[in-house]
Amino acid sequence: MGNEAIARGAVEAGMSVAAGYPGTPSSEIIENLAKIAEDKNLYVEWSVNEKVALEVAAAGSFSGLRSLAVMKQPGLNVASDFLLHLSASGTRGGMVLVGADDPGALSSINEGETRYYARLMEIPLLEPGNLQQAKDMTKWAFELSEELRNIVLVRTVTRLSHASGNIVLGEIKEQQNKAFFKYDGFILDSMEGCVMSVPVAFKHEQQQKKLKKASALFEQSPFNVYTGPENPELLIITSSICTLYTSEAVELLSAQDRVGILKLGTTWPLPPKLVKRHLEKTDTILIVEEVLPFLEENVKILAAELGPEVNIKRFYGKNSGHIPMTNELNPDIVVTALSKILNIEYCPVDQAYKNRVSKISFSGVPDRETTFCPGCPHRASFFSINKVLAMDNRKGFVCGDIGCYSMGILSGGFFTLKTLHAMGSGTGLASGFGKMKKFGMAQPVVCVCGDSTFFHSAMPPLVNAIHNNSNIIMIVLDNSGTAMTGFQSHPGLPYDISGQHALKIDIPKIARAMGARVETCDPFDLESTQKTLFRLMEDSSCVKVLVLKQVCALSPEKKGRKLFKMAVDESKCLGEECGCNKMCTRIFKCPGLIWDRKKKKAVINEVICSGCGVCASVCPSNAITKKEA
Repeated sequence: MGNEAIARGAVEAGMSVAAGYPGTPSSEIIENLAKIAEDKNLYVEWSVNEKVALEVAAAGSFSGLRSLAVMKQPGLNVASDFLLHLSASGTRGGMVLVGADDPGALSSINEGETRYYARLMEIPLLEPGNLQQAKDMTKWAFELSEELRNIVLVRTVTRLSHASGNIVLGEIKEQQNKAFFKYDGFILDSMEGCVMSVPVAFKHEQQQKKLKKASALFEQSPFNVYTGPENPELLIITSSICTLYTSEAVELLSAQDRVGILKLGTTWPLPPKLVKRHLEKTDTILIVEEVLPFLEENVKILAAELGPEVNIKRFYGKNSGHIPMTNELNPDIVVTALSKILNIEYCPVDQAYKNRVSKISFSGVPDRETTFCPGCPHRASFFSINKVLAMDNRKGFVCGDIGCYSMGILSGGFFTLKTLHAMGSGTGLASGFGKMKKFGMAQPVVCVCGDSTFFHSAMPPLVNAIHNNSNIIMIVLDNSGTAMTGFQSHPGLPYDISGQHALKIDIPKIARAMGARVETCDPFDLESTQKTLFRLMEDSSCVKVLVLKQVCALSPEKKGRKLFKMAVDESKCLGEECGCNKMCTRIFKCPGLIWDRKKKKAVINEVICSGCGVCASVCPSNAITKKEA
């Protein structure tokens, strides 16, 4: 797997410290390192957020050890504050930052770019294009970091991180690393003095000298590869996983004699002499990349600076409309662009096959909307929150953020969420909304966050709300793990990434110590949850925190274990004649509940029902029963 290859490259490089925050598609890098941490004498942790992860890894580097920080694309936004300073102060032991992008937002709420951070922070950027390079370039990145004495950004994408294939492994050497932080040298000595990002006049100049050195080193990098004719009709410049899409597209069109492919693994700063050599060989260039035209812009700037040396070029890419500006690419998209530029007729699908497909009716296939898993505590939580706000009838609303509970903005969460932004932003927005009373706002303000998010980024806005006496209710949806990305540990659990005992940080105690009024409920107990929420809405004297605690149905400790055996008493089920008009399957919509069209009754799907028992509380005719399993 691509993420395993990255982890392997780090271990082959002699890395000692690794830290990150879970997030698809990056999570498996830290998880694989954690498996061998004890055997290889590594320190590996899930940090409270990405900024702290980068700081922990930097401490390893400042101590003379090689270190790694790992995060997905929104996480680099969180870490960027410290990264700006770290790039100026420089590093000591080799330090690599892996940023995992998600073109197409396959498992994200955006497809943000990390590549622009390399240019903004003035640090080198490497982009592996296949699984072998994922390992080899990660290993080389540590060597590059130590040569430049600065952090190096390695960018991967979902299709590379989660692809699988064969690679040639390198040697893992036994490490006898000893950490020691030198700080008593000359103040501007980056290796033995204080580590700091000022003064600007000295540090910034040194930083740009490092970039120029990187550019010179990149001229001879084995990760920049050209394939194709000596003087191609069309030159494709590409990077990352787009290398594979491009190679396949050229092969599908049988255009190997007309098209050359320059795969760049070192994409910032560009190696100018290498790029110039290839620009001189043709006047037509197509740039293939994901997602924004980062490479395209930089190549065009270089071509403009070279001027008469390379003649006027015709560039194709995202700005020309040949490559889309959003979403992930695939060979068909590249084939379409190539066929237009080269005037090659290409039909990706046989017409007879198209005709057959068009005749097939999919009317019998039921729609499947995005929803919570059977037995998910978030469904019960949002059911209660939605009901209480509706009964309160003051147009109250809920601010949300990132996690499984983001689906609260859809029908599976009863359209409860009304804002959805970054982790912790729900609480920050609520803190602001809660102070709008002086401008006539009388709506109740509620926000939700997960237990992992509470520690990640919801505590500062909660402090802000309490300090400024903002009239809000914060609901912590505590399902005992970072569930969305695979149940990674966080400070609210009594164990660390390796399963070893760790100090559990109690969310209610923290919120109470901050000065909030705190209540705790089981979201599966609808009556108690709703009564508690009503009481908190009546209190406008302080910030209220309601912790709804129930373990995720898919967690390792709970998966496959049913609390109750559920059944439907058909004699009581009124179905469409019920005053609720199929409330259980039409509104509550747990996948464990099915509507039997022939019987016109609700049915329990025993295969996927988790036995949480909540549907028994939802049914107004008491037709759904539960018995202890």
